[in-house]
Amino acid sequence: MKPNALSGPAPAASSAVAGTRSAGAVAVLVLADMAASARLWAWGRLVLGARPFRGVPGLRFIKVMGSGEGGGFGLVPSGTHRGLFLGFEDETHARDFIARAPQLAAWRAHARECLVVLMRASSSKGSWSGAALQVTATAPGPLGEGPIAAITRASIKPRHVRSFWRLSPPAEASLAQADGCLLAAGLGEAPLLRQCTFSLWRNTAAMDAYARSGAHQQAIRAAYGGGYFSESMFVRFVPLLLQGSWQGRHHG
Repeated sequence: MKPNALSGPAPAASSAVAGTRSAGAVAVLVLADMAASARLWAWGRLVLGARPFRGVPGLRFIKVMGSGEGGGFGLVPSGTHRGLFLGFEDETHARDFIARAPQLAAWRAHARECLVVLMRASSSKGSWSGAALQVTATAPGPLGEGPIAAITRASIKPRHVRSFWRLSPPAEASLAQADGCLLAAGLGEAPLLRQCTFSLWRNTAAMDAYARSGAHQQAIRAAYGGGYFSESMFVRFVPLLLQGSWQGRHHG
C-alpha cells in the first residue's frame, strides 16, 4: 500500500499550504525503464540525485526516485526502473525542459521505455519535503474529459514501517485491477520509508470508485488512524501532455 490521495472527496483547491514553500505551478513526471546495458547508469541517478539538474531554468522542485521490481510496489528494488518528479514555475519552462533539456535527453537515451507527463494540479493537500504545489487547473467533472492523474507520497515513521507494509499487498492489488486505471507506478525516495505512487485514470469517476473500494479504505483508515506518516502530500492533476510509453502501452 502506498499512501493514496484518492480517498474521499478531492482536497479543496489552494495555491499553497501554510508554512510551506512553493514547489511550482506546473509538474513534470518521468517514468523510465533503463536498458539492461545502462544498469550502472541507472544506479548512478540515485547516487547523484538532483545535482545534474542544477541550473535548469524555472525548476523549483525535484525528486529522483527508484522503484520496485518491474516498476511496481514491492519491497525488492528494481535495478532499471527510475522516476523523476519536477516542479516548474510556469508551463513555458516545463515544456522547454521536455523539448530541449540535455538531462532528460540522457534519460531517454539510456531507457528502453520512457513516459513523460506534463500536468497542472487541480487539487492539493499536504507537502513534500516542506514544499507544496500550486493549484492552477480546474478539476474536471466526474465524467469529464480524461485522463486524470494523481500523485501520492508519504514519509513513514520508522516505528510504523512494519505495520504500513503489512497493509500493502491487498491495496496494491486493488489499484492494479481497478476499472479505469490506465497506469499505476510505485516510486520511492528511500527504501521502506519514503514512498510515492503515480496513477493515471480514465476519468474522475473511475478514480473515485477506486477510492471507495474496501482494501483501499481499510488501508487509509489504518494508516491515518495509527499516525503512520510524518509528512504526506496528495495531489490530483489534469495532464496537459503525455509522451512515450510505459509497460508496453503507448500514452499520448
